[in-house]
Amino acid sequence: MARTEKLIVGPRLRLLRQSLGLTQAQMAAELGVSPSYITLIESDQRPASAKLLMRLAEVYDLNVSELAPSADSQLAADLGAALKDPALGLAGLPRAEQEAVLRASPRLAQAFVTLHDRYREAVLRPFADDNPLTDRDKVEALTESSRPVETVRVWFYDRRNYVDSLDRAAEALAEELQLHRNEPHVALSARLASHGIRTRILPAEVMGENLRRFDLHRKDLMLSELLGQSSRRFQIAVLLAKLEQEPEIARLVGEAKLSDPATVTLLRVSLANYFAAALVMPYGRFLAACESARYDVELLSHRFGTSFEQTAHRMSTLQRDGARGIPFFFVRVDRAGNMSKRFSAGRFPFSRFGGTCPLWNIHAAFETPEQVQTQVIRMPEGQSYFSIARTVTRAGGTHGQPAQRLAIGLGCDVAYAPRLIYADGVDLARIRPVDIGLNCYLCERPDCAARAHAPLNRRLRVNERERSLAIFSFDEE
Repeated sequence: MARTEKLIVGPRLRLLRQSLGLTQAQMAAELGVSPSYITLIESDQRPASAKLLMRLAEVYDLNVSELAPSADSQLAADLGAALKDPALGLAGLPRAEQEAVLRASPRLAQAFVTLHDRYREAVLRPFADDNPLTDRDKVEALTESSRPVETVRVWFYDRRNYVDSLDRAAEALAEELQLHRNEPHVALSARLASHGIRTRILPAEVMGENLRRFDLHRKDLMLSELLGQSSRRFQIAVLLAKLEQEPEIARLVGEAKLSDPATVTLLRVSLANYFAAALVMPYGRFLAACESARYDVELLSHRFGTSFEQTAHRMSTLQRDGARGIPFFFVRVDRAGNMSKRFSAGRFPFSRFGGTCPLWNIHAAFETPEQVQTQVIRMPEGQSYFSIARTVTRAGGTHGQPAQRLAIGLGCDVAYAPRLIYADGVDLARIRPVDIGLNCYLCERPDCAARAHAPLNRRLRVNERERSLAIFSFDEE
């Protein structure tokens, strides 16, 4: 917690004040502090306290992370990873210099990261072309920037995981259908019937490998009996999105200016899924419930008839202007550490390639199925986050073919932790965060017993006479 209480935010505070057209005295009056304090902060002579940051967020309706020295932690992580490339000869560049670049010109930093991505693709392509199965990590690094999945992730990331037009349309439809009073499955099925489409629940042997299938000619939405009730409602809502929000989805996709057909299709699917979640968990009622229940995912799942995963994912989208929730990040991983979903309303730095840090409790969640675990984690740049993790079981399990178990991670800047029911009993001022990294390739923390690889920009050190807990030792400079 100590790290989050001492943030040097001078340039960003000045930019915020100027954008609001306020003098230092006017801002000080609105925040309840002295004008001299604002002057000292803006000149980087005093750090901003956690209390002041929370007051800024309350008065000016912004996220605390927006004022952090490198407010875009993802950009900071990407820049740090690029600078580790031995070809640049900048591996020892002090972190202070990197942060200075991010503060002074984040657009220039982003351009450098983009240029380095293209350089890396050009360098790695011959290796991948010779034998695309020789080195899985090279192939992953090569293709990550052009994958449809990554492109769609970036699209949502740039919008803080919130799509206003679809969210408001879903909220209006939920009110029209009176979903808070009527049985949701009945109301949604009736709405689908108004389009001449009937909903059918069919046996697993009839559906085969499909959980959902829409027969356009027969006007049948066929759902597998293996789907739980929350998933059945969600799939009906997805089809309603395609029927009633087609013009708006087409407009959003058109504005994205995507050329790859697979990416276009994936964005369309993702937007329909977004509408479906916003329909069964309409913004105003859901945000109010989140605040009153202190973001208790399990309780909210019962209240809205949704799954743990659906509820946690929806929490990461509450970023409407004037009515923002906590800016959560949301991830879903399998037992091997593969990340199949990652979204963020804040600026949590996700790894662009490789797995996740094994010290993160999202992996330990598999040891205690269906139970929520909590953890305070700290990234290499010093930012701390409060994280919860729990396993979920996917649809489709039968005898002989058990359903896949995945882990859901939900977290936020530690400054928001007091608003979470999961932080009750946790002494946030004294607890020692668990230091984690993006992944082993990019993490430079020494003496880590959980390390699977040496960092890319460090020389491996081998000592025949010693054996430590850490498998890999390396030069720190």
